[in-house]
Amino acid sequence: MITAMNTKTLTLVQAVNDALRTMLKEREDVILLGEDIGKNGGVFRATEGLQEEFGEERVIDTPLSEAGFTGAAIGMAISGLRPVVEIQFLGFIYPAYEQIMTHAARMRARTMGHFTVPMVIRAPYGAGVRAPEIHSDSTEALFTHMPGIKVVCPSTPYDAKGLLIAAIEDPDPVLFLEPMRSYRAVREDVPEGKYTVEIGKGKKLREGGDVTVIAWGAMVPVALKAAESAEKEGIHADVIDLRTLYPLDKDIIADSVQKTGRTVIVQEAHATGGLANDILAVINDTSFLYQKSPVERVTGFDVPVPFFAYEDDYLPTPQRVLHAIEKVMNF
Repeated sequence: MITAMNTKTLTLVQAVNDALRTMLKEREDVILLGEDIGKNGGVFRATEGLQEEFGEERVIDTPLSEAGFTGAAIGMAISGLRPVVEIQFLGFIYPAYEQIMTHAARMRARTMGHFTVPMVIRAPYGAGVRAPEIHSDSTEALFTHMPGIKVVCPSTPYDAKGLLIAAIEDPDPVLFLEPMRSYRAVREDVPEGKYTVEIGKGKKLREGGDVTVIAWGAMVPVALKAAESAEKEGIHADVIDLRTLYPLDKDIIADSVQKTGRTVIVQEAHATGGLANDILAVINDTSFLYQKSPVERVTGFDVPVPFFAYEDDYLPTPQRVLHAIEKVMNF
């Protein structure tokens, strides 16, 4: 729901900053924790200016200990605060995985609803920015496997701000994934003040009746470019941005797939064990008899994300997605 009509033209990372500033102003229980988020404003400047504005007690520079400050944030959340933790890169989250999965995701069930963990874990993710090893992982499926934590992944500045505010207000933990490739790729008019985008709802970005293309995060622009190329060949594609990875919006998937009968799923992550496999299962469960061709997946490869220039050979491209579209059309 939008409560402010004036807009600012922002990049995705600026929209994240604006969402954090908005909630720090509105709620005294919101607190930020992370490495270099204070004086330096974060490695991507997502928290720039916030410590100066709100003080060191609410924007806290932490030691290099993901397990430590994530665990501390869980305790804060149980005690009534709403911490927002920044993990510098998703590949750095693994030391905190035990805290997230053993405690944050399970606390509501463990205490039969007596305690909840209203916290957000922000994490830039993905390849394509020429980062070193471990900085470019897309391991979202490690977290979509565990009930109790929501996983959100915006692709636009508007959705980034609205979803982050919704995540901060959520009564349960939310992993908020930010595609690094998209941080400054586009600008968009973003409402000033507070508004939310509903968690758990996807968005159709393009209408077509021939094939459904499903993507999220940094793969959304790739999917849209492929759909534009397909249009020149007379192929009209529905393009769906999932926005939330857990819980999945099964209705938007089923409605589109039942209309088109053909599906291409685009994920940056490795093929094996990826979220695309869960989406394929949703299609099988809801829409199997509507299918005119097998579902095609366009993914990263089952290797560690390679260094620097080799990223271009690893990542899905519009050309690979277009080839998959043509394949399902010609089945």
